Amino acid sequence: MSSILFHIENGIAFITLNRPDKLNSFNREMALLLQSKLDECASLHEVRAVYLTGAGKGFCAGQDLAEVVDPNGPGMQRILSEHYNPIITRLRHMPKPVVAAVNGVAAGAGANIALACDIVVATQSASFIQAFSKIGLIPDSGGTYTLPRLIGWQKASALMMLGDKVTAAEAERLGMLYKVFADEEFTDSSKNIAATLAQMPTKALAYIKHALNQSASNDLEAQLQLEDVYQQKAADTDDFKEGVQAFLEKRAPQFKGS
Repeated sequence: MSSILFHIENGIAFITLNRPDKLNSFNREMALLLQSKLDECASLHEVRAVYLTGAGKGFCAGQDLAEVVDPNGPGMQRILSEHYNPIITRLRHMPKPVVAAVNGVAAGAGANIALACDIVVATQSASFIQAFSKIGLIPDSGGTYTLPRLIGWQKASALMMLGDKVTAAEAERLGMLYKVFADEEFTDSSKNIAATLAQMPTKALAYIKHALNQSASNDLEAQLQLEDVYQQKAADTDDFKEGVQAFLEKRAPQFKGS
């Protein structure tokens, strides 16, 4: 059974972490396969949005620790440089929006992979845990970069040092995620977000993502210049022409992602 389930439907690439007996914790096979599927999503024009979730009761419990302590395993340095860092880089540079549908516990690297996605939604019973300090490690997978930018220095520091479990409702209040849905509504509601994104002007969404990526290190003047560049690129797309024409004709636009 594959550790990653993958299919494309109506412009959405559905990626499911599939080690439910291990709460979808990562081993090398799953990490490398996820990278491959993210590359596929980036390259295929038919993919206009990505939906990432977990099988079973959890989203992702982070790293499978049995692999870490295995004397024949890849070792911590390779786990970071070959597994998690490339996943985070692919998520942030993906030219399509990525929805993280957190269907259960998201711990350690699993939490930080979710937070690296463009839109994070969670079921009411989900939770987020920066579990690293509990075993003598520091947050990885971009956690020390992403979390303080989402919720502020003090909250991020406390959650990372104390390793507190954060409920989905509290995560929404803190600004870690976009929306929480009742468990019985979660699947349909989260997929509807991906479906909406798949019908939007894909290149414009990619330019929004690129601009946000660079906003963390730019000053205002540099960011204004960057907006100028991306706005000109967006104005050259077929979808911009369609959006304006649809507005003038008082009809719904039919974007093609080009």
